[in-house]
Amino acid sequence: MATAVAVPVVVVLLVLIRLFGPGSGDDGSGDGPVADVSGATPSQRDDSPVEVETPEITPEADAACPALMSQLPLEVVGETSRRVDSDSPYVYAWGDPASVLVCGADAPAGFVVGGPQLIEINGVQWFVDTTDPTVNVFTGVDRTVPVQISVPSSTDAALVTALSPTIAATIPFTEPQPAG
Repeated sequence: MATAVAVPVVVVLLVLIRLFGPGSGDDGSGDGPVADVSGATPSQRDDSPVEVETPEITPEADAACPALMSQLPLEVVGETSRRVDSDSPYVYAWGDPASVLVCGADAPAGFVVGGPQLIEINGVQWFVDTTDPTVNVFTGVDRTVPVQISVPSSTDAALVTALSPTIAATIPFTEPQPAG
């Protein structure tokens, strides 16, 4: 019985010595991989806050936006989340320069049902405003509250594409209404 327990323990020890003991480095010097065990955790999250002005929070936003906010990823299309300085809890940001999502945004000016600035991405109909040369603003116009994603014009719309299924699943559909 003791032999049955001792053999696996010896095998594990030999494997560990082989992996981490003398002579385990690639160059045969005995200087194998060294791990940082200082307790510091490297962080890829940018801690500088993104300042975002938002419209007043409506009862519709209070009803719809928490479901979306609870499903947003910490990382999307290789961009990590950013802290946000805003009066609204319904704002999220990723990357540097930041892409910013606002749930409960204002309806986009110039929106016309069936207009040329509309595109559908993964179940969400987006009104795309490209008038600012530094940012492209996508506003979901077929949800009970508008969801706006501002993406630096130096990047593509991959973030909008990646987030559209989550928006479609969490913010209820409504027929698009022109800006009033």
